[in-house]
Amino acid sequence: MRSHRETAVLEPEEQALQVPERLRDKFGRAITDLRVSVTDRCNYKCVYCRTGNEGAQYTELASEDYLRMVRAFVSLGVEKVRLTGGEPLLRSGLIEMVRELAEMRTAFLPDGTFANGNGRPLDLALTTNGHLLEGLAQPLKDSGLNRITVSMDAVDAETFTAITRVPRSHERVLAGIRKAQAVGLGPVKVNCVLLRGFNDGQIEQFAEFSRREGVIVRFIEWMPLEEGRSWKRESVVSMDEIVERLNAYRPLVELAPHAASETAKRFTFSDGLGEIGIIAPVSRPFCGHCSRVRLTSDGKIRTCLFSQSDHDLYGEMLRGGTDEEVSAYIRMILMRKEARHHIGEPGFEKPSRSMVHIGG
Repeated sequence: MRSHRETAVLEPEEQALQVPERLRDKFGRAITDLRVSVTDRCNYKCVYCRTGNEGAQYTELASEDYLRMVRAFVSLGVEKVRLTGGEPLLRSGLIEMVRELAEMRTAFLPDGTFANGNGRPLDLALTTNGHLLEGLAQPLKDSGLNRITVSMDAVDAETFTAITRVPRSHERVLAGIRKAQAVGLGPVKVNCVLLRGFNDGQIEQFAEFSRREGVIVRFIEWMPLEEGRSWKRESVVSMDEIVERLNAYRPLVELAPHAASETAKRFTFSDGLGEIGIIAPVSRPFCGHCSRVRLTSDGKIRTCLFSQSDHDLYGEMLRGGTDEEVSAYIRMILMRKEARHHIGEPGFEKPSRSMVHIGG
């Protein structure tokens, strides 16, 4: 009989049984990043996203349901979990949810590896509009959050208010970014969706903001994910145009990617101060290296932002699916992941849901 100490040391063939097979789609792409929408409520009405309350669902599941679904993905090898919305800071019980997610990184298998089988702790992040961030940054950090991204589409208050259609929020967002930096959730990433005629004049101001505040600014090409039908190709500010503008401001130096699946092209300036990322799904699609899968706030898997259908993981749980059956369902659905999106091509159809309901 083995001693208690000996039970923690398994034979090689026993260890092999404990590490999950890598979660991949039919194209061989490793699926390592999970985005989980914990609410589809939002306190902003950004012009590129909301046209009012059309299609509003306001759907939230119990925290334990999200946790069970995330645990299944982590057991299959997911390494990064990002909480999104809607606006996730509106979600009641968020701090405790973060705490329980953070504890997944210390859930060891008998062979001593982490639960996701890669020997590394879970990377836990959150995307927010920042309106409520100042008061929640420290509790989020204390609960185990690693990183935070703030969606902020203008540096000056007037343009910011015109885009968000929420007055007196600009200073709150700035305070939230600075608080997040101060408590150790930095370097904070600041995402800006550029729309021609709305905030394309902010590019140089954001460059200065990155250098002054020590944040990573990421410009994102506008995608057809709004509630209405306002998206037009000519409204997209392309990566080439952004790079040209930034080089005129101060010469850029391209940085190496952190990973092959990274969505942003990374740059700093010639003096090494500031960092800019450009995410260009319209002009420079990166589908070939996609590592992402999404869970909507009502518990459905979306294999691509531009999917025409959902897959009801929560429904599998309601029908009494065991953990093994839930994991098998996830594997089956990920084999249906699309090769790429078709933005701007003939016959392109907008996804069946808008961004606020899919999750950022």
